Amino acid sequence: MTSAAHEGPPLGIDAPARLGRTALPDGRRLAWAEWGPPEGRPVLLCPGGATGRSLGFGTHLLADLGVRLLSVDRPGLGASDPAPGRTLADWADDVAALLEARGIRRPHLVGYSQGVPFALACAAHGLATAVSAVSGSAEPAAPELADALAPEVRAMVAAVAHDPEGAEATVAASASATSMWDLVTAGCGPADRAVFRQPAFAQAFRRAIEEGFTQGAGGFARDTVLTMGRWPFTLTDITVPVDLWYGEHDTSMFHSHHLSEPLVRALPLAHRHVVRNAGGLLLWTHAEDVLRTLLGHDEG
Repeated sequence: MTSAAHEGPPLGIDAPARLGRTALPDGRRLAWAEWGPPEGRPVLLCPGGATGRSLGFGTHLLADLGVRLLSVDRPGLGASDPAPGRTLADWADDVAALLEARGIRRPHLVGYSQGVPFALACAAHGLATAVSAVSGSAEPAAPELADALAPEVRAMVAAVAHDPEGAEATVAASASATSMWDLVTAGCGPADRAVFRQPAFAQAFRRAIEEGFTQGAGGFARDTVLTMGRWPFTLTDITVPVDLWYGEHDTSMFHSHHLSEPLVRALPLAHRHVVRNAGGLLLWTHAEDVLRTLLGHDEG
């Protein structure tokens, strides 16, 4: 394969411009990364499963769009202190404290993959101006979704429902940066494989996964139990615009537009976008569309 095959359009994966850790009221610290002008419109990213704060998106667009992008490590991942037994509601409380400490009010939110329910939890808590949910599933444990789930996902949902502590321990004992990388890359379709063939992107994505496992697999295991169990908020209470983004050729068993119908029905201001010829990595391949649509809700 020639070197040209590894090239492609900008994917916005520049290194963070600013890094920090902010103390919360209980003494824990949340780690964050920032890109773009400090005075820009704030956009907060809830990253995908087990990925650390260093992997941004659309970073080459932020100056022109006037966006201050903020990515946050969830507790126990990357450089954020752990919070055993935390819930999705606890995450919203943590984000509220972080935003207050950093002088940010009601940012735009982006959730990617496993980060989608964390973004929706913040929106249900009244923290968002608008939300972009990219490559995310509806609530896997919702009864109406059961028949649409892949057998492996259905088994995970059942394990969490039967014994959440046991399921969390099992994930913590078995997951690693290597197994997560293999899971992400092995099942992806041609559209996403083309993106991973760009060395800079593959290196940045793998580095973010390694960061996510800096403290071991406990943070990812807790995230998995929270996202595979019942979500402790009501989607109908989210009254800000929510754009649901999916790649037409996303082959992941965890997220595709086929798993989005309950979100479309329940969210009062939902709009679903299924992008032709895109895969699950459209947060990077279609970053400009995601950001411009999200920011466009200011005008509305």
